[in-house]
Amino acid sequence: MAGILMIFDFDKTIIDLDSDNWVVDELGATDIFKELLPTMPWNTLMDRMMTELHAQGKTIDDIAEVLKRVPIHPDVVPAIGAAHALGCDLRIVSDANTFFIETILDHLGIRECFSEIHTNPSYVEEEGRLRIFPIHDFHKSSHGCNLCPPNMCKGLVVERIQASLMSEEKNKKFIYLGDGSGDYCPSLKLGEGDFLMPRKNFPLWDLVSQNPHVVKAEIHEWSDGEELGRILLRLINTISTAENADQFLPPQSMAIPVYEALPSSASKSAMVAN
Repeated sequence: MAGILMIFDFDKTIIDLDSDNWVVDELGATDIFKELLPTMPWNTLMDRMMTELHAQGKTIDDIAEVLKRVPIHPDVVPAIGAAHALGCDLRIVSDANTFFIETILDHLGIRECFSEIHTNPSYVEEEGRLRIFPIHDFHKSSHGCNLCPPNMCKGLVVERIQASLMSEEKNKKFIYLGDGSGDYCPSLKLGEGDFLMPRKNFPLWDLVSQNPHVVKAEIHEWSDGEELGRILLRLINTISTAENADQFLPPQSMAIPVYEALPSSASKSAMVAN
């Protein structure tokens, strides 16, 4: 489906927990993490924690092995593989970091399913210490969004993707999957005919539930990997069916927006039940 672009959050969306917390906890640095947490932004803290782990003798291989054990629902990887095989353009927009995400995706065998990964950059220094930096250098300037953390505005990333597609004259339906409060801003950038998949009973779902009318996209909640996969593939089929029908509409009907032809599971005043 060349007409579908999927944007995935990573932590608690593709994987079942927060990769930062997982690494810190599994390598025995929880206490110092909690001690430092009130003193600096999260992204800065994670870079500091990599220094602490290195000082304790933990190697980059130790970190990689922990990441390879991260819990993930068994239906998520097949769903991602199926969406990719069907021709969808899959991308990740995450507040984790490149090393964590790519290590996990490589281990799961789905790295090549994603055309782009937008996240905080990281690299391994010569002495073996992992460094993590903000995707937006908030020490130099603010990104200007009060909904997002200082190091990353996912809404700006989505706007850049939308602008890039417009410049290429490509019309794609967006499906955005996320769970956290940082996914709320990009949700507001979606348009009619797009789809939002917030994880039920997580911060994004709570924020959307408070005022669903501000979200233009059609909302489909999910609770676990089984629902994620089932709903995702159903939406692909829905969009594909609508696009195929649109190709055979008589000329006088071509002005009807595609989203009006899509089946509506619920009114905008309530979350869609799945």
